[in-house]
Amino acid sequence: MRKKKIWIIIWSICLALLLGCDGINNLQFSSGKTSTKVTEGNLEVHFIDVGQGDATLIKQGEHAMLIDAGDNSKGTAVQAYLQSQNIKSLDYVIGTHPDSDHIGGLDVVLYKFEWDTVMMPDLEKDTRTYEDVKRVIQDKNQKITVPKAGDTYTLGEAEFTIVCPQKSDYGDNSNNYSIGLRLTYGENHFLFTGDAEEESEQDMLASGMDLSADVFKAAHHGSDTANTEEFLKSVNPESVVISCGAGNSYGHPRAAVMNELRQMGIDVYRTDEQGTIVAYSDGKNIAWNCSPSDSWKAGEPTGSSGSKDTQVKQESTKAKEPTETKESEETQEQEEIQTVESSGTYVINANTKKFHKPSCSSVKQMSEDNRQYTEESREKLIEEGYEPCKRCQP
Repeated sequence: MRKKKIWIIIWSICLALLLGCDGINNLQFSSGKTSTKVTEGNLEVHFIDVGQGDATLIKQGEHAMLIDAGDNSKGTAVQAYLQSQNIKSLDYVIGTHPDSDHIGGLDVVLYKFEWDTVMMPDLEKDTRTYEDVKRVIQDKNQKITVPKAGDTYTLGEAEFTIVCPQKSDYGDNSNNYSIGLRLTYGENHFLFTGDAEEESEQDMLASGMDLSADVFKAAHHGSDTANTEEFLKSVNPESVVISCGAGNSYGHPRAAVMNELRQMGIDVYRTDEQGTIVAYSDGKNIAWNCSPSDSWKAGEPTGSSGSKDTQVKQESTKAKEPTETKESEETQEQEEIQTVESSGTYVINANTKKFHKPSCSSVKQMSEDNRQYTEESREKLIEEGYEPCKRCQP
């Protein structure tokens, strides 16, 4: 997969001797893709280090877009980074989904900068973070654009196509509502899928859309609830960028994902180890501001860090359970569900205001803080403003 790599190293050394280190702008060559000159009109993709969160700045000539802005504490830092890149306005601002580690800093960016279009999925969240973002948009007399899979937009000489979400209902799993896009500049392609997990990945594969990319930003910070083997093989990236926080309690990136990337011979770049990572494309070749990581170190889950990322608790449990214990607990869980269902009890998500059958898959993904049980009737719950889950149809 990397047959050209030795030739490229020799070629770059010769070039460096001819031009000097300054002549190649200290760019790192990766995965058979090289670039010796980065001009003002080229494409730049900045994977901004915002700790345990996501924020990506994309520049093409005088055009720019931002995908996510880290959590609530990172808004000012993202603002400062954009200003350091001489960003005056943004063509697009995308909040992939309303989790705080993605849109927490978005209200600051939307307030401080001029922008043309803000995109978010058709999913509201009853949180102060979401309301802050929504309020800034309303204050500027603008509306949220909800893109659909297959929609295509231009960014200067580049363009991007929405690849997910492929459907409108993913139950209570907010990650699967993530807006994903495939960015094209000349012959180069970059794929971003937010926190989209396995169900969304399967829907993307089933759609038949072209998902191949030179660079893939790992979904859900390198979690193994996403980045499935089938999906990675379809994307077939030469490089993967993982945005996560150093020593995060979620265990991102997960060992299974790192092992798969290593077996596939993919170069990995990580914000937890390398800080902000920048990829430069001239439309044919890609260069980086740093070398790939060579640690292959996986995260170690240590429990919840206060976030309501519902998959985290599940992942931590999965990592620690012996097979025998897991099987016995699953049997016990099924028995408990049958007992609860026979008593006519429903499960309420206090955050989304939806109610479910106890056997609904959404219940397993629900944060314990949001999970409530009730014996009230279906009619009574609807009367009180709760909405029945469309997946389990209680």
